[in-house]
Amino acid sequence: MGDPVTEYTARLQQQEHEIQSLSAEIESLKNPQTLSPTPRLDELREENAKLKYRLNILKRSLQEDDTDCSKSMMNINQRLQEVFGEAIRASCPELDNPPLAVTPNQQAKFGDYQCNSAMAMAQMLKAKGIKVNPREIAEKIIQNLSDNELIEKTEIAGPGFINIHLKRTFVSKLLSNLLINGVQPPPLASRKKVVVDFSSPNIAKEMHVGHLRSTIIGDSMCRLFEFLGYDVLRLNHVGDWGTQFGMLIAHLQDKFPDYLTISPPIRDLQAFYKESKKRFDEEEDFKKRAYQCVVKLQSKEPDFIKGWNLICDVSRREFQKVYNCLDIQIIERGESYYQDKMTEVVKEFEEKGLVEIDEGRKIVFVPGQPIPLTIVKSDGGYTYDTSDLAALRQRIFDEKADIIIYVTDSGQGTHFQVVFAAAQLIGWYNPQVTRVEHAGFGVVLGEDKKKFKTRSGDTVRLMDLLDEGLKRSMDKLKDKERDKVLTPEELTKAQSSVAFGCIKYADLSHNRINDYVFSFDKMLDDRGNTAAYLLYAFTRIRSIARLANIAEATLRKAAETTEVILDHEKEWKLGKCILRFPEILQKILDDLLLHTLCDYLYELATTFTEFYDSCYCVEKDRQTGEVVKVNMWRMLLCEATAAIMAKGFDILGITPVQRM
Repeated sequence: MGDPVTEYTARLQQQEHEIQSLSAEIESLKNPQTLSPTPRLDELREENAKLKYRLNILKRSLQEDDTDCSKSMMNINQRLQEVFGEAIRASCPELDNPPLAVTPNQQAKFGDYQCNSAMAMAQMLKAKGIKVNPREIAEKIIQNLSDNELIEKTEIAGPGFINIHLKRTFVSKLLSNLLINGVQPPPLASRKKVVVDFSSPNIAKEMHVGHLRSTIIGDSMCRLFEFLGYDVLRLNHVGDWGTQFGMLIAHLQDKFPDYLTISPPIRDLQAFYKESKKRFDEEEDFKKRAYQCVVKLQSKEPDFIKGWNLICDVSRREFQKVYNCLDIQIIERGESYYQDKMTEVVKEFEEKGLVEIDEGRKIVFVPGQPIPLTIVKSDGGYTYDTSDLAALRQRIFDEKADIIIYVTDSGQGTHFQVVFAAAQLIGWYNPQVTRVEHAGFGVVLGEDKKKFKTRSGDTVRLMDLLDEGLKRSMDKLKDKERDKVLTPEELTKAQSSVAFGCIKYADLSHNRINDYVFSFDKMLDDRGNTAAYLLYAFTRIRSIARLANIAEATLRKAAETTEVILDHEKEWKLGKCILRFPEILQKILDDLLLHTLCDYLYELATTFTEFYDSCYCVEKDRQTGEVVKVNMWRMLLCEATAAIMAKGFDILGITPVQRM
């Protein structure tokens, strides 16, 4: 469907022309006594008035939309792709889906962005038997570029690269918009529902370092989707059901026989779990009773449900300590939630004729998949396959999710691949419409490059790790003598900001697909791409205006009245880097790799340092130290940098402090 404004304007022009022709015809009539307007002229004039009225309403509406959109940050790369996409299609209409490649230029001397489509288009034309030099195609593309607000000039380089130079006034206006309206996400075409399944520890077991990765990565993904305006449901698919609860309840009955009336003082649930497991493995009578307890729990007998709830509550309190430290918001919806829904899943697969019987088990073979799904065990019980299918079905049909993301270790990749394939086979979703994805991650290694363990070989408890982080960050702050300049309250805030910020950043700054080495020494180092370096850099940027005694109100006023000058090469480099933020977020939205944001923030901080070393923001008298001149446009660049860094930290779940 075409643009309504363009359509109405074209119709108006056609009618205006027809009205003029008819009017001229009337004027030419020699006999004024017999002159009367033709019915066609009256009809045209009436429709013309209606069209003008509609056109004005449409234009006003579009202006209002533009006003709303103008508050948002523009994705420059996306805008360039729109401009070049039109030019490319006009240059080679004989090509279906011609390639569109626009990227930031790596070397400033060659311009700001580069379009590399001409070479690939030449190859496509060659395959059709048409031989064209890529430089000729590049020239055609440039000739077909429409008038636009952002391109200053273009140049053809090498075999057919098109170097793009942005208008400095355009970049300056975008920076002013950012300073006036804050860091606003690009407008959404539609507000989609997103479900993120992350963290997911097991009841009665300690959260360990593997849960740390899922928790940190999942939370950051949620923060990104939330900032961009999506409707996000954060789900904790805890392991709160299964045969292990039989042995836990049986052990609870023996150790705390009055548990129904007096809440049992279970301090260490991990030890409690180990005791019950030992008895389960060694005592045959206990094992039989444990199985009976499972049956009674699954039958939902009140006494057994109460015992189960008591055990779950002890675990929840321990989990919450971790979530409080890391500032994680999440809704628990464990395996127990889906128990009643599993029967429907099995029934649906049976009705569609997709179930086979294999040695008493009910299995589903999905064409092209390496392994089958077991949806009912030979003893009649359900499996992880069944509960994950039930969870996926509920999220698609009840939650009406458009995007569903599972954040677990890469070892579960094949399992989810088969579950998703089965859901498509049975017709629950179309991958072209609903995005269902497993965001896998590698394991955490110790500094010896082996799986991260304690010295005794046990899995590292997450709370022990976080406590160690707090201790180490305080030592680091005291080494830098921050305890002598910060108040006790400021020191405590800085301690948790550095400790938890560094743990999160160390994880998120690595490609999640790879394993990563956990090292407190590296993550607390304030040199290089670490949270410690970025937090100190952010605090320094924030302090520039404060130390120059420039009030926030003055900066706000300057944002509205002062042009951001970008004449110096370092000002220009920083301005462009700031405005790449929406491009970075779009890339992460596509591939869910958050290390891209960390790399960008580090690049932004180092680009700012280059700018600050070369361009005086505040000029002081060398003898008295008094401020003699404030270069306000440069102060605004400081503010814009800090605003982007603050939003980046927020997406990563890191809390910076005013003083450090």
